[in-house]
Amino acid sequence: MTLRLRTLGKSNLNITEIGFGLWAAGGDQWGTTDDQQVFDAIDYALDRGMNFYDTADVYGAGHSEELLGHAMRGRRDKFIVATKIGWRDFDGERGQTAYTTLEKFIAGVESNLQRLGTDYIDLIQSHINFRDPTMEIFVEGFQRLQRDGKVKAYGLSTSDFEYIKAFNADGGCASLQIDYSILNRTAEQEIFPYCQAHNIGVIVRGGLAMGILAGKFTPETRFSEGDFRRRWHENPDEYEIFLNDLQIVEQLRSLATPERSLAHLALQFTLHHPAVTTVIPGIKDVAQAQKNIAAGLLPPLSAEELTLIDNLVAPGKGRKIWPA
Repeated sequence: MTLRLRTLGKSNLNITEIGFGLWAAGGDQWGTTDDQQVFDAIDYALDRGMNFYDTADVYGAGHSEELLGHAMRGRRDKFIVATKIGWRDFDGERGQTAYTTLEKFIAGVESNLQRLGTDYIDLIQSHINFRDPTMEIFVEGFQRLQRDGKVKAYGLSTSDFEYIKAFNADGGCASLQIDYSILNRTAEQEIFPYCQAHNIGVIVRGGLAMGILAGKFTPETRFSEGDFRRRWHENPDEYEIFLNDLQIVEQLRSLATPERSLAHLALQFTLHHPAVTTVIPGIKDVAQAQKNIAAGLLPPLSAEELTLIDNLVAPGKGRKIWPA
């Protein structure tokens, strides 16, 4: 069996239902990583048909893009590459990106290309999760790069519905990357129907809810230095939410089988919605790649299983795991 393909919105990119998320591979915010293990994981995934790889200019301060670029050498045609731009050198006081002119923005994307070691990007995404004063520059820049052949398609990463509509004002947006999981079904209310109506493909991040839905955490779980999830224990309000999430996970365990783990269940859930094109769980080593690929080879969830999940977290409900 091979991973199934879906077309990403109006982009004409045919990508695997399970993709390779490279945030953790950058080596910051998710604890330490080993570059060789990441290379091995990419080789493993590629050999088993996974073609979609998502990164960003700020993951590991660009290291994630560089790793992917190294892995693509001599076989660029086997990869469908998605990256992002926007948070690098963000101006917190003014609340806007560093790309205040079209020239600066084009130069920024050229930096993405350089780190990736390629002359084109399959999908470029705005990484800003709210509408800022440079939004029009992003859209104009993406469209110019698309005409020049340096970008095949463009989209954005956000959960802000008003920003999505503004960004897609002229109908050119091909994709939306958004947090969606059993614990966070809020996108089902307005955003997914809008994407379906406007042929915007959905890339799901957070399908495992930062690892919570893998079912391996307990109230006593502690995270290593450099892992941003440490804040779940340092902030009383976040710890209370974490404990509530663990209770939901316990109720999901009845749906797991020897062939399908809780993590498989969580990833398969994201793919049940017709708006979704792919889910991109983070991968740092071969073991994680193997487990995630296995989820894409299993049969879809049954109507009965989906109903049981609905009874735990109602359609359109849940909490936002990410800030946006």
